[in-house]
Amino acid sequence: MIPRISEVYEAFLEEYQLQQITGFCTQEIDGYSGFVFTSSGGTVTIPSEVNRAIHNITAEYNEEETARAKKEKREPLLLPDFSAHHLRHTFCTRLCENETNLKVIQTVMGHKDIQTTMDIYADCTEEKKQEVIKKMEDKIFVI
Repeated sequence: MIPRISEVYEAFLEEYQLQQITGFCTQEIDGYSGFVFTSSGGTVTIPSEVNRAIHNITAEYNEEETARAKKEKREPLLLPDFSAHHLRHTFCTRLCENETNLKVIQTVMGHKDIQTTMDIYADCTEEKKQEVIKKMEDKIFVI
């Protein structure tokens, strides 16, 4: 079982309902089957396809934002180029900022070793450091 937020659960239900109509993926890879995300040809979606979609969406947004900003005589607010793996890093960082139980973080991320989670994925933002220090400040009493 993979824990997920309700919006993700709803998106999976929608995808399931769509595939009830269009057909389910029958491809098998390394003994696994029943994949959720498939291409229009019914094969498993590979990471490069997801990253290409993210890149195309980002490029289209940046093009529209650049034109809009020029028209409004302001600097455009552009999205950086990123991949699905960047989203994983961001999720893990936010999870670390909001959860102190390292075992929970490790299992949600699917890592065999907590060291992987902490060394590679867990970043610490300046804002979070300041927030933690402020919390500590509020709990320390100087007499």
